[in-house]
Amino acid sequence: MGGKWKVLILWALQEDEPVRFGQVRREVPGISERILAMQLRELQKAGLVHREMHHQVPPKVEYSLTALGNSLVTALIPLGEWGKEHMATIEAIPRD
Repeated sequence: MGGKWKVLILWALQEDEPVRFGQVRREVPGISERILAMQLRELQKAGLVHREMHHQVPPKVEYSLTALGNSLVTALIPLGEWGKEHMATIEAIPRD
């Protein structure tokens, strides 16, 4: 679960319906298509994300969380709440 994008991607996938690649990219500002594709593959390999390929023209690929992915997002919710609560303090920390 290393890297700065994976948690944001998981957050973007916590929808009731499967999400298309473009939707995930809009939900994760600043990520390139290449990095998003790579991170999604790693999350899929880890068993956290399910990839559904619909054979049509144009090709349609949808992503959703697996049960394991949903349980991880549930575990991350308190961390997200902590971050919201302390955002002002975190943003005020000087960066080199």
